[in-house]
Amino acid sequence: MPTEQRRPVRPERISPRLVVDDVHDQLLRLIIDGHLPADSPLSIDALAREFGVSSSPVREALTRLESTGLVQRLALRGYRVAPALTADELADLIDARLLLEPAVAAAAALRPAREGLVDELEASVVALAAAPRGEQFDSFRAYYDADREFHRAIVAGTHNRFLVHAYDALGSHVQRFRLFSGRGVTDAEATVSEHRAIALAIAAGDADAASQAMQAHLVGVRTRALAEIHD
Repeated sequence: MPTEQRRPVRPERISPRLVVDDVHDQLLRLIIDGHLPADSPLSIDALAREFGVSSSPVREALTRLESTGLVQRLALRGYRVAPALTADELADLIDARLLLEPAVAAAAALRPAREGLVDELEASVVALAAAPRGEQFDSFRAYYDADREFHRAIVAGTHNRFLVHAYDALGSHVQRFRLFSGRGVTDAEATVSEHRAIALAIAAGDADAASQAMQAHLVGVRTRALAEIHD
């Protein structure tokens, strides 16, 4: 009887993703809460020593934060914390979202198989309404996550990877949430109501209503954010 030939067992690749996520989350908290002030340098080696990790996850976390605009990489100077957006820059950012997200919401509403998306959006609205809204990032992190996941779920619901890349490149949520540090989330009731209207329109398959609800939400976000800056 021939000896059974067994293929060699290959070890699974060990991913440092969890370490990178932890470093990313810590840096995000430190920047949003102002413990790492605008324009302050970010030394990869110093951060690695402080966090007790190698330089690789720190470098990857900084690259991810750079894509959101929270961190800047300057030639021959390394990484630095980016300044908070000015009122004009924040308005421009939300205007860019206004060009993208109403159309995305309409496209998501027209998808024939969207039950999973509808369930995800409903769960996100519930999580947003229940999330704490304290003054520091740790105390409104669940709110931030629910808000971000709601919008990204709609983009992902189009099943168009180019739209997903375009949305991710804006990095808009994290920029806006810098306004909440030290004062807490100030527009939760309006945001929850607006999210619910978007979710209902998508659930009904009404593309026009979904587009209009998303536009109304983003206009509201812009108005409220600019009021926060000028307060």
